[in-house]
Amino acid sequence: MADMVNFEDTKYYTNRELSWIDFNHRILGEARDKTNKLFERLKFLSITASNLDEFYMVRVASLKDMAHAGYTKTDISGMKPQEQLKAINEKVHSFVNLQYSTYNRSLIPLLHQNGLKMLGSFDEMNEEQKEYADRYFKEEVYPVLTPMAVDSSRPFPLIRNKTLNIAALMNEKNSKDEELEFATVQVPSVLPRFVKLPSDGKTTSIILLETIIQNNIDKLFLNYNVICSYPYRIMRNADFSIEEEEAADLLKEIKKQLKKRQWGEVIRLETDEKIDKRLLKILKKELHIKEEDIFRINGPLDLTFLMKLYGIDGFSKFKDKKYVPQPVPGINSEEDIFTQISRGDILLHHPYMTFDPVVQFIRQASRDENVLAIKQTLYRVSGNSPIIASLAEAAENGKQVTVLVELKARFDEENNIIWAQKLEKAGCHVIYGLLGLKTHSKITLVVRREEDGIKRYVHLGTGNYNDATAKLYTDMGMFTCNTQIGEDATAVFNMISGYSEPRSWNKLSLAPHWLRDKFMYLIRREIKFAKEGKDAFITAKMNSLCDRKIIAALYEASAAGVKINLIIRGICCLKTGIPGVSDNITVRSIVGMFLEHSRIFYFHNDGNEEVYMGSADWMPRNLDKRVEILFPVEDENLKNEVIHILQVQLEDNMKAQMMNEKGEYIKIDRRGRKKLCAQEYFCQEAEERTKNKESGRRSKVFIPMENTKDGD
Repeated sequence: MADMVNFEDTKYYTNRELSWIDFNHRILGEARDKTNKLFERLKFLSITASNLDEFYMVRVASLKDMAHAGYTKTDISGMKPQEQLKAINEKVHSFVNLQYSTYNRSLIPLLHQNGLKMLGSFDEMNEEQKEYADRYFKEEVYPVLTPMAVDSSRPFPLIRNKTLNIAALMNEKNSKDEELEFATVQVPSVLPRFVKLPSDGKTTSIILLETIIQNNIDKLFLNYNVICSYPYRIMRNADFSIEEEEAADLLKEIKKQLKKRQWGEVIRLETDEKIDKRLLKILKKELHIKEEDIFRINGPLDLTFLMKLYGIDGFSKFKDKKYVPQPVPGINSEEDIFTQISRGDILLHHPYMTFDPVVQFIRQASRDENVLAIKQTLYRVSGNSPIIASLAEAAENGKQVTVLVELKARFDEENNIIWAQKLEKAGCHVIYGLLGLKTHSKITLVVRREEDGIKRYVHLGTGNYNDATAKLYTDMGMFTCNTQIGEDATAVFNMISGYSEPRSWNKLSLAPHWLRDKFMYLIRREIKFAKEGKDAFITAKMNSLCDRKIIAALYEASAAGVKINLIIRGICCLKTGIPGVSDNITVRSIVGMFLEHSRIFYFHNDGNEEVYMGSADWMPRNLDKRVEILFPVEDENLKNEVIHILQVQLEDNMKAQMMNEKGEYIKIDRRGRKKLCAQEYFCQEAEERTKNKESGRRSKVFIPMENTKDGD
């Protein structure tokens, strides 16, 4: 029967954009969850807003480009671009209403009850607070503002992407001409979005900057009567494409394209829901925006300010205790790191284990007189990166330093240009990505001269070399001096720097050339075992799953009897519970205090279990358009540790949600079961391990992978 099923039929797939909105709904669910602490809920609501901004600037922008070009090819689920835009529009309008319902009806009242008053207007202030706000406007805000009137000699100004603005209608004082004129002023992003007001000590009162400006807007237009003023905000198309083959200088081309982001097509307009119709008509005309792309907001625009509000002093009891990453078992900061890696492979699990050994690895390599070369790929790094500093120091110390800085890392292009130029000045050999591909792999190679010859030390990871996000994202990494992996690492950098591809690889699998085939082989091997009547299991953890060929292979595996558990944080185009197609597949998504980012792949292999980790999701862009690395975990102790991590996540019944046969994500029924939050479990486990000075020993007996199904 399975042989007759077309596993690539569009009816078996979910649209990736609608799946992404569902993911953002799961984050919003955390903002609405009353079991979460109040300020953590604010943080989750802020994340939904920043996520939605990026979604519009990239994904919706791309679909609009397709629609404008008359592109009619259907997506994985059979939808044309115009159909997708319509469905997205309906779903996002509903989502935004729920965002502001959460803000207005739940979070704001709770903040007020607990001593933080968000004042919406000057009418809610006492006299002392009004005087303070007016003085703040005069001394701090007024000098920064640039009011812009629009008339025959002054055309409509460029409204910058994502900025908050105030639009006003006014008429000239003492003039018989009643014609209304339009003006706009940008709310300065260089000033704090909210202002703390004098209070009685029991309550902290704050007001938003745009409210202060609105109340004093007449001071910007002294010869006019301001009839009305309302905030507004636009989103522009930020999805620029680069004709790399035509670009003589990729660095210059990207710099040029970055400027274009500020005047791309307006794809979304947010306004106050009470905005004057005359004012809105002008904005619609000048910004060339359609009615369906206008969002009338009941509350403050741009809820990303809530992330800053999270940092306000005096409310620590409403925030989760800050977790301190624990030492890595097998690594002693007092001892030479190369000696420690020489004893055997070392596993890292961030943020439960500290990222410091990765920083230490590169810092020590930069100063070690026996180190000859350091080679590294960089995709996103922190603002004041100690890794960049060490690479520069290594070059200054005369070591051969090769760094691939991926200029095409979206929204980090400018940051990466700065770092690349700094490294070049220090004497590093910098490669600005590869033609037509993004280099997304996470690999560092250190070449060292030792008594018995040249030795290669390698770090491989699932996440970026970013010491800041390593405290917020869950990622895996591994140190090794395995000879075969070292040879492969050298081949990777030779391929990147000189287009020299080896005839064969020892341990690593790379995209875009071999990784897809590797995954297909591993899935088909489980199908073979299932058809032979043997146990067959796959567990895979990743950020997103939307590759048609991989999903079709998983459907085929499920139909053959392979038990498949998928842990997918975000987009999932696969559907579960389809009889004869996906009834052996479970999908769960974990949204918690850390962002799930690691990619882990487990294959039962007739009892000879294989575990892989890497930088790639199961998405066409990762498998076909990026340089990605998949690496095996072969040390038995480390392999068991990774399997244990997967098992705990499959047992999560607090933050995990399961996809049902309707494609909806539902909380797991905990009745009669002990509560388990995987992220809290790993925090406690790491702390306990540190306390007991253990090296991975634990007393708990864990459920075998093959017995974990349907959320049990």
